[in-house]
Amino acid sequence: MAKKQKIDLTPTGTGLNNPFAALEAAGLPAGPATPPPSASPSEPPKPSKFGRVVLRKEKAHRGGKTVIVIYDFAPNISYNYIESLAGKLKAACGCGGTTKDRTIEIQGDQPGRIRALLEQEGFRVAGVT
Repeated sequence: MAKKQKIDLTPTGTGLNNPFAALEAAGLPAGPATPPPSASPSEPPKPSKFGRVVLRKEKAHRGGKTVIVIYDFAPNISYNYIESLAGKLKAACGCGGTTKDRTIEIQGDQPGRIRALLEQEGFRVAGVT
């Protein structure tokens, strides 16, 4: 059986056809003078509608330690935004925490601080007072 002939795939090779070779930039309108302001690349964009979240205090299966669980996020809120919100909450409370299955767990009994920060972010908060 004869060996297949290989196509030259180097950038200068004849095996590749550049689909943009026939395009010319002459005659196109100029772009905007200043680039549009963009959000910080480290922070995910905020969703347009936040909705309501619920706080719950738990001690079970944690060695007697108290944890505040924030859950019931709206479906339009991305997981990346929930993770960044968890980071802000941990920094504001000065404690640890985690994000699991669209819920945030913050260590310690600080529902007042958590509620204030969530309301500042634009959420309606229900649950632990």
